[in-house]
Amino acid sequence: MNQAQFLELISEQSPSAKQRLLRFFLSVLSVGYGFGTRFRNALFDCSLKPVHDVGVPVIAIGNLTTGGTGKTPMVAFVVNWLTQRGYRPGIVSRGYRSLHEGENDEKRVLALSCPGIPHIQDRDRVAAARRLITEHQVNVIVADDAFQHRRLARSCDVVLIDALNPWGYSFILPRGLLREPQASLRRTNAVILTRADQVTVEERSRIWQQIRRWLPHASTIEVAFRPTVFRTLSGETRQDLAGPVLGFCGIGNPRGFEQTLAAAHVNVARFIVFPDHHHYSQADLESLVENAQQTGAVALVTTMKDLVKLKDLTIPAQSPTVWAVDIEASFMNGLAQLERELVGAISRQNAQPRS
Repeated sequence: MNQAQFLELISEQSPSAKQRLLRFFLSVLSVGYGFGTRFRNALFDCSLKPVHDVGVPVIAIGNLTTGGTGKTPMVAFVVNWLTQRGYRPGIVSRGYRSLHEGENDEKRVLALSCPGIPHIQDRDRVAAARRLITEHQVNVIVADDAFQHRRLARSCDVVLIDALNPWGYSFILPRGLLREPQASLRRTNAVILTRADQVTVEERSRIWQQIRRWLPHASTIEVAFRPTVFRTLSGETRQDLAGPVLGFCGIGNPRGFEQTLAAAHVNVARFIVFPDHHHYSQADLESLVENAQQTGAVALVTTMKDLVKLKDLTIPAQSPTVWAVDIEASFMNGLAQLERELVGAISRQNAQPRS
């Protein structure tokens, strides 16, 4: 079963008896997964599992669901915000599905978005944080995808909720996409509703009502991901793309990328979806070029996360240019509230900007 078939199954698009039986089986598995998650959280809540304070403020960016909620552009925003105010931030992440050089797509994208910022990937994020402090003298750490990584003490938890699928079909893995129950929002300092521009005001209001069941005083912080420029691997940039293009991606939320292309007024002749965190092969790239030629596409366009994975491949000579959409977080509401949370987190640990 591929990713598209799995999502079709858990979203209850198919009413067949076989699919209903599969959903029942997944629901049974979810009970066990949910119990394990709650038990693990309870151990941390009761201090029966150790939490390690590394001595500098830690700002954790995470989510409740699997798939893409926009963590990478939000990490870039926070890191650049800290840098502009004179702090020395560093990034820690797990390094899920690393590429050939031992780094993954998120690290490559963040290297472009946050040039010069040290970034250590390690499943042991406590060790990674300590290395950042000793080897790079950072005084604030931004932990990517760290809401569930509770061993590392944090000064501020920022959780992203994707407006297009806020609750992961309302079930815990594997019946749905929730990594832990919605009640875990009680642990957060700030919730950000991402892709808020892609749903109606009424839909956003309903999502906030649900959030405030668990976090009654949550500020309304809403973000859109705006396309800024189109970029190639060689560094060429342009402001728009003319003519029909072939769109493709291998991310957790392909629908969100389609919406981004629409917002950038890109004429998409065909759109191809790969599994999340897909590692592209030479055959994949040649197939994409063939599809582009069949549809008369004058360019291929993808996400920055996908573009950096093509770095190690040979783009066929007859291929149209491969472009990526560079995006940035644009705040629709609540930027001042988020900044207040970040300032509070830093001041509690007494981090100082450069003199």
